[in-house]
Amino acid sequence: MFLFTSGSPIVRQNNHFIFLILTFFAVSNSANADDLIEELRVSAHPLSETGIAQANSVLRGEALAEKIQGSIGETIAGEAGISSASFGSAVGRPVIHGLGGARVKTTQDRIDSLDVSVTSGDHAVTIEPFIANQINILKGASTLLYGSNAIGGVVDVETGRIPTSMPNQALAGRIEVRVSDNAQATVAAARLDGAVGSTYAWHLDATSREADEYRIPSFAESKALRTTNNQQIDQTKVLNSDLAGSQLENEGLAFGLSRFGEDSQIGFSISVLDAQYGLIGSLEEEPEEASDAATGLIIMEQVRTDFEAQFNSPFTGIESINFRLGINDYQHQEIEGSGELGTVFENDAWEGRVELNHAAIKGIQGTLGLQLNSREFSAVGEEAFVPPVETQSAGLFWVGEKNFERFDLESGLRIENLEHRPSSGEIAARDFSTVSSSLGIVIPFANGLSVAGLMDYSSRAPSIEELYSNGPHLANQTFEVGDIALKKETAAAFSLTAGYEVQLVSIASTIYQMHFNDFIFQDNTGAQRDELPLFVYRQGDARFTGIDLKADFHLGEIASGDLDINILFDVVRAELSEGENRNLPRIPARRIGLGVAWTNLNWLAKLNYQQVSEQQDVANFELATPSYDDFSIYLKRDFSWGDTDASFFIHGRNLSDQEQRHHASFIKDLAPAPGRRVEVGIRLQF
Repeated sequence: MFLFTSGSPIVRQNNHFIFLILTFFAVSNSANADDLIEELRVSAHPLSETGIAQANSVLRGEALAEKIQGSIGETIAGEAGISSASFGSAVGRPVIHGLGGARVKTTQDRIDSLDVSVTSGDHAVTIEPFIANQINILKGASTLLYGSNAIGGVVDVETGRIPTSMPNQALAGRIEVRVSDNAQATVAAARLDGAVGSTYAWHLDATSREADEYRIPSFAESKALRTTNNQQIDQTKVLNSDLAGSQLENEGLAFGLSRFGEDSQIGFSISVLDAQYGLIGSLEEEPEEASDAATGLIIMEQVRTDFEAQFNSPFTGIESINFRLGINDYQHQEIEGSGELGTVFENDAWEGRVELNHAAIKGIQGTLGLQLNSREFSAVGEEAFVPPVETQSAGLFWVGEKNFERFDLESGLRIENLEHRPSSGEIAARDFSTVSSSLGIVIPFANGLSVAGLMDYSSRAPSIEELYSNGPHLANQTFEVGDIALKKETAAAFSLTAGYEVQLVSIASTIYQMHFNDFIFQDNTGAQRDELPLFVYRQGDARFTGIDLKADFHLGEIASGDLDINILFDVVRAELSEGENRNLPRIPARRIGLGVAWTNLNWLAKLNYQQVSEQQDVANFELATPSYDDFSIYLKRDFSWGDTDASFFIHGRNLSDQEQRHHASFIKDLAPAPGRRVEVGIRLQF
């Protein structure tokens, strides 16, 4: 197979891979196959009742509570194959298998986040991790279900804001408070779920987060950047200082209500989010006094309304019909360091989807769906590098499966049309038609082993940023120029996933390769415009090849508790088919991690180590990123007071206080991740 030839970049550069695969087969017969562990349902995919061929990951319960951080990207970055395009602690978009930005769709209860996070690396995803019941991650092209901009994957946050079932008790709730010594960060989150009689269910949640500028263990500018610029160190940016512009504040509130009939559920929710956070890297270069130095600021407001209706067995042959609609009113203002208003971004958008689950037709069960989307985007002001554009799309899709005696087959098809209409008549409109299809097989074995293969063809229409950008993008420290003549990009992908799940062992490993035609990327030309590096959107054929592995092993009982270890490994290689330098920009570095956990009835203690390699496979004028080691400790003690369960926890991150720079970040050379930090918190559930 092409992934394992002697010249393969994966095998050639990563000898750890051989050890990990041998480990997989060595333990495959070491546990009792009858003791199956709990299966987690991927609610973002309609075929997941019996398992899906697509590589996926689910976070919920204690695993989610332990990993939650201030952004969706940072929360899930510990999963195999997932990284974060961070922009300080307030902003972090997910990167899946090396693909990010417009290629990864973030959704809330299967409806798009409807914000402007894909427009710029400094724009936050408006989904609050602290209110999540479950986070579902679909790795690889998810264009069949979610549209052409999901060619890299989907991260769906299941909030429960619209109740989908009657609660088991009249009132239930969850409260969490945590504080951190770094940045004096505080978080408070609470949710209540209740019932009125046997017909109505309601939900209420609130969050509040606040943090000062976080402390960094090194200079803000990387050594590579200082060497390249041959610059003197700014005396206002010293070792162990606070990172200018890394402060944040946000508050959120949401209410939801559902009415239940004998075979139906109809509900709605409304949520409000207010946020304010600094713009890292926007510090004025030569302030008259050091005390006058100030960074820019984003002030964001969002009001979102969601509706859902579910009808079970409405017609003969139709098992259920589900309707969802999200309407978003979004605005944020970018304030310059001088205090003047720089740019105003507005995004009035809605997305609706109807899914019809039909009964088996000649043994084939499936879902037929229609998805509609409308977006009115505008940016007015100094950093309006993209003109106002109205975008509309409509997609029709079907996914289905047929169960055979020894395997299951999955397939699907989607046809979509997308239109970009700039408000200025001087700028040409663009229309795109995209087609996506897939064929997968899932083979379960009696001993807990399963193998899944997936082949898919996907196509993606260019985003408005890729087509129409033309101006200084100060947050990214670039001057960006789009290409109105860009064609749609297409990808043919293959993945093979092996899983082994019993009581003592859980292993999931995926190998994948994606071949892109007309892949769209930002090319650093090496020139400058308005004293900023000139980045131009271009197209070229490209290939992404990678491996993910995540494994958990139960070693036995020690000191009246269970001892477990976990292993994580991922690597991706992305390169163009032609050119003197074929490396694509901002591709995450290889990672390998090892964790040890001890648990008993009331205690949980975990020690995690992760080694992130140096990234030297860089694009033109991109700087290499040094390697680093990360150590973390998590301690939790559980209590019970009557009907209330409580957990007190301590989480220490980056305990070695190393300089950590994420290669997928636009500002990695201007802003390292936070230094050593210790977080203390308590969770109550009743």
